[in-house]
Amino acid sequence: MALPRALLQYICGLVLFIACIDALKFDLTAFPTRDGKKERCIRNFVAKETLVVVTAIVSGSQGDGQMLNMHIRDTVGNEYGRPRDVAGEKRVVFTSHADAAFDVCFENILQGALSDFKPGRHNNPTRHIELDIDIGADAKDWSAIQATEKLRPVETDLRRVEEMIQEIVNEMDYLRSREQKLRDTNESTNTRVKWFGIGTTTLLIALWGWQIMYLRAYFRSKHLI
Repeated sequence: MALPRALLQYICGLVLFIACIDALKFDLTAFPTRDGKKERCIRNFVAKETLVVVTAIVSGSQGDGQMLNMHIRDTVGNEYGRPRDVAGEKRVVFTSHADAAFDVCFENILQGALSDFKPGRHNNPTRHIELDIDIGADAKDWSAIQATEKLRPVETDLRRVEEMIQEIVNEMDYLRSREQKLRDTNESTNTRVKWFGIGTTTLLIALWGWQIMYLRAYFRSKHLI
């Protein structure tokens, strides 16, 4: 069955938008001591068993009084890399272990004589960072694939778009399964709350009946009724 034209336009537009996303650029100020609060993290979601390539281009050089460290981890506890004293271009390649979001964190620490800088009283030096995260089809080396499989440029582009669309379909399936799990959890919770309410009401009615019987027996023993 052919897909509606509007849906095809939406998918193609989304694919082109993803393909045209540029790298993230920012400056990271250096501080004298290690402090998790001074970390800057970028979060992204990745499906299980997906190839991820993290490329960071950092200004400066080693030994310039700043030490920039990276830390790549996901929200379920898996660690994928902890490069230290990064300068220039640094690339980390890994395959995800779970359906989870992962963080790429940076910290910039002052070293040597620069560590005597007082935050707020001096302009602390900074490092300029250009971060590029490629996931799935974007992380593959399509030039090498084209040369290995002897594909024409058009065939390579179509293959890439096909894999990107397949990733979108897989993500939709994942979201659908998550929705189903949440729906099941919601229905289970509603059922438990319903039976808890019924049980509580039954207990209160039983307690009310027992109190009436107890008070009646007490008043009769006192010859009040």
